[in-house]
Amino acid sequence: MLYSTIKTMSVNKIILIGYCGKDPEVRYPEKGFTVARISLATSEPKGPGGAEVTDWHTCIFTGKQAEIVERYVKKGTHLYIEGKMRYRDYEDRFKIKRRAAEVEVQVFELLGRSSG
Repeated sequence: MLYSTIKTMSVNKIILIGYCGKDPEVRYPEKGFTVARISLATSEPKGPGGAEVTDWHTCIFTGKQAEIVERYVKKGTHLYIEGKMRYRDYEDRFKIKRRAAEVEVQVFELLGRSSG
């Protein structure tokens, strides 16, 4: 019975802990609504003695969360993020079709600033 329940269920959840790579980009697409975008770096060791591998994630905050990000998040801020993966199609400046992966943030917590 458990298998049939899992088979019909789907989940879209991502959890990240990392550092903000640069100050947030904040926009106001309409009056009273804020959108903030950050690049979040997550790192992990590769192999037994290998170097660290860093991945970059674009995270999107909206509404009150974006206002908090605008006020308190800067380059180097350590963050915990929960959200959903979203994919967006767009055309670049050369009219080439591209696809962007972004984390639609649902929950986040400020963990502190980097020591640098």
